[in-house]
Amino acid sequence: MATIRLGDTAPNFSADSSIGEINFYDYLGDGWGILFSHPADFTPVCTTELGTAAKFKDEFDKRNVKMIALSVDGRASHNEWIKDINETQHTTVNFPIIADEDKKVSNLYDMIHPKADNNLTVRSVYIIAPDKSVKLIITYPASTGRNFHELLRVIDSLQLTAYHKVATPANWQHGEDVVVSPAIPTEEARSIFSKGVEEIKPYLRMTPDPSA
Repeated sequence: MATIRLGDTAPNFSADSSIGEINFYDYLGDGWGILFSHPADFTPVCTTELGTAAKFKDEFDKRNVKMIALSVDGRASHNEWIKDINETQHTTVNFPIIADEDKKVSNLYDMIHPKADNNLTVRSVYIIAPDKSVKLIITYPASTGRNFHELLRVIDSLQLTAYHKVATPANWQHGEDVVVSPAIPTEEARSIFSKGVEEIKPYLRMTPDPSA
């Protein structure tokens, strides 16, 4: 079983899904991606999550992020589950759910954790950059639903820091001040960041969000 770490190349795969055969890289194209796993179909917390994900699709689209989910059940089961999700969550599932009955993708992405369950995937999230590198991994216990506001916040941070020499501080939200990269001397930072640089400590310099 592979172990996926930050910075690794996200493994490609082809698999059946709720919308038919999918090649992962082809599906993502040259944009960002978010892959999230579910232990099984017809599970209560995951039903709320998939419904929430569908409601957030416009926000992910704005950020050029394609969503794709995974469960270890088959396509027919997925499509029946989608009916329940649409009914109970008052939405329309608008992204594919991978059918992973043979657990090929689950094992490829290290989603089977024996201490949780030998047969079911844990509830993991992978955010993947356009170069197919893994930028974020979060694994949730079965009892805790994912926070999609946080996933959007993290994507905003990842996209900002991918293109600017900054980092985002605790609780950062899009548009708030950011941290200047420690690798940049202060005088150089002042020439790079035209909105200004505040030196709080030599190692802690703040500047307005350069993308705002």
